[in-house]
Amino acid sequence: MNALEVLNRSLFLQLNAGDQTGASLIRTATVIADVLIYLIPLALVLAWLWLPQRRQLALRACLVCCVALGIGQLLAMFWPHPRPFMIGLGHTWIAHAADPSFPSDHGIVFASMACSLLLTGELLWGMVTAVVGIAVAWSRIFLGVHFPLDMLGALAVSLFAYLLLLPVWARWGNPFMQMIERLYRYLLAWPIAKGWTRA
Repeated sequence: MNALEVLNRSLFLQLNAGDQTGASLIRTATVIADVLIYLIPLALVLAWLWLPQRRQLALRACLVCCVALGIGQLLAMFWPHPRPFMIGLGHTWIAHAADPSFPSDHGIVFASMACSLLLTGELLWGMVTAVVGIAVAWSRIFLGVHFPLDMLGALAVSLFAYLLLLPVWARWGNPFMQMIERLYRYLLAWPIAKGWTRA
């Protein structure tokens, strides 16, 4: 076992909830780990429907997230790192499939959004997203389904995906945005006409 993996396991054991952990803390961590992820698609939909000035940012953040998740799947395929419970390490407090842990999909979703916001100057919402993402990362380590390096890997993958998309977006972003907006206005013409969403 190399030094990095030793450190990874040591940090996990320090953060993982033990037998004496209170039930209320486990319940709170479970909500953070399983529920807060839904804030991301909700925020993207709300931004698209009612904040036209934020649509380009929402679309680009969504694309960064999709690319990062794709890269994450490739990494998991070629380097299938086991989850803690798959090697009998620590305590596991929520059910999870025995699939590769690195990098964390939850971590990628939040890191992609935070990077997209922060690196385009949306500092307040970027910091809020980052703080919530850190809470989610902690909770999933605390509950025993991820290692700390799974979360750092998610951040690295998200940054790489953002940088990878920069030249692509600079060349094709505006035409793609216009195409998606035309499709949106066609498909949701009736709600737009009613004033339920913004054109």
